[in-house]
Amino acid sequence: MSAALILEYGWVLLILIGLEGILAADNALVLAIMVKHLPEKERKRALFYGLAGAFIFRFGSLFAISFLINVWQVQAIGAIYLLFIALNHLVKKYVLKKDKNKLEKANRKTNRSGFWLTVLKVELADIAFAVDSILAAIALALTLPPTGLPNVGDLDGGQFAVILMGGLIGVIIMRFAATYFVKILHKRPGLETAAFLIVGWVGVKLVIFTLAHPDVAIISEEFPESTVWKLIFWSVLVLIGVGGWFLSKTTPPAPGNPETDQALENEDDMLKD
Repeated sequence: MSAALILEYGWVLLILIGLEGILAADNALVLAIMVKHLPEKERKRALFYGLAGAFIFRFGSLFAISFLINVWQVQAIGAIYLLFIALNHLVKKYVLKKDKNKLEKANRKTNRSGFWLTVLKVELADIAFAVDSILAAIALALTLPPTGLPNVGDLDGGQFAVILMGGLIGVIIMRFAATYFVKILHKRPGLETAAFLIVGWVGVKLVIFTLAHPDVAIISEEFPESTVWKLIFWSVLVLIGVGGWFLSKTTPPAPGNPETDQALENEDDMLKD
């Protein structure tokens, strides 16, 4: 494998780590609030079962998708889903002004739930989070050139490895580094918007793949692999990330929602022990 290919794969992996970090931080905080009504030992068990379920689901679904990724209907569904979650977030936050409702809903829905019902809700939340991450990771990996490694389904072995590593890193971040990313998001809240814009832009990439599929053939089959499209895609993606960092107003530490503050204080203990 050439040095240029290694650098290209490393670049995509770094982007996946950043995207996973931002998405996982918010998700981990939601999970912490979902289990906070349980006794301490049960909180830790519920989070452990939830994160174990997330790992199993990511691993299993990745193998399943790898055999279906070249089916244009699967590409279309993935594109629609990624565009939906990006637009849904932006509309709720900037049009309906409901950006804080996620934490409130998580708290309200689990206030009286027993242990196993809470575990079930955590599992379902984990699955929803995992779908977002897996689809975004696959769309990003499809930009990479083949490595010549043995295929896994319809995916090149190198592309599969990058997606798998990105998924595992997402689970690790939810367990060990969520608090660090939450603090970054509190300091530069615009990064969350940038992350969802990137998710939407990755959805656009899947739209391009769908339209270029031989069975659809609305645009040239070669266009998704062309230098022009790759330059456009990566330039826009980098501009979104840089803009999210530098255009985000730095906010000083301030007391917020007491329940959120308490979840932040206890999150390390709940996720690490």
